[in-house]
Amino acid sequence: MTASLTMVGRSVRLSRRNLDTLIMAIVLPVLMMALFVYVFGGAISSTQSYVDYVVPGILVLCTGYGATSTAMSVADDMKKGVVDRFRSMPISGFSVLTGHVLASVARNALATFAVVLVALLMGFRPTASLGSWVLAMGLLLLYVLALSWLAAGFGVIAGSVESASLLGFFMLFIPYLSSAFVPVATMPPWLRAVSEHQPITPVIETVRAFLNDQPVSSGWLALAWSGGLLVVAFLWSTWLFGRISRR
Repeated sequence: MTASLTMVGRSVRLSRRNLDTLIMAIVLPVLMMALFVYVFGGAISSTQSYVDYVVPGILVLCTGYGATSTAMSVADDMKKGVVDRFRSMPISGFSVLTGHVLASVARNALATFAVVLVALLMGFRPTASLGSWVLAMGLLLLYVLALSWLAAGFGVIAGSVESASLLGFFMLFIPYLSSAFVPVATMPPWLRAVSEHQPITPVIETVRAFLNDQPVSSGWLALAWSGGLLVVAFLWSTWLFGRISRR
């Protein structure tokens, strides 16, 4: 635990020093939200205010930006030989990855706060109770942890920082194939099948239902997808790290 906390502090300090990455992780989701609300929102018909509809999708999109940064940070450590130095110390590989993952969670929390704050200025009016807010943020936290551990695994196997950014590209692309920006019912049948059978759509739909005080129909599915992905990603990334670092 002490080693993990030390590595978390190290990763947070690195994030603070890498201001351009930190700023982009916050600014890009805000710009995306402004783009969809002000440019495309008027042309998209919805039974509710479009900003109320799109904010949950933007919050999930934030995790993709944060996860890509995590993959690049882990790959940078692997490339520069920092991991070789850590191997000479009495610490576990688990703590090294934990530092990167929890720093990713901190970056995502900051980005989420910024998105919600700007969304309120743009007319976002959630009707959720305090309990619904807690449940929505808890589900987002679970999903962020799952995606961050998956990104850490990508960072371990990437040959360079550039390769890690390419591996993380699909984390930014998949939300566009979900219900983040338009209802699934408006998609062609073949694309609707893709959208309905992936983890992001139930997560977005559940967060949207919590924030807008609507019936939650996919909560258990979202929990199963996020929890299952977290377990698989954690086991895969720690196994990879241990295997590669012993070479």
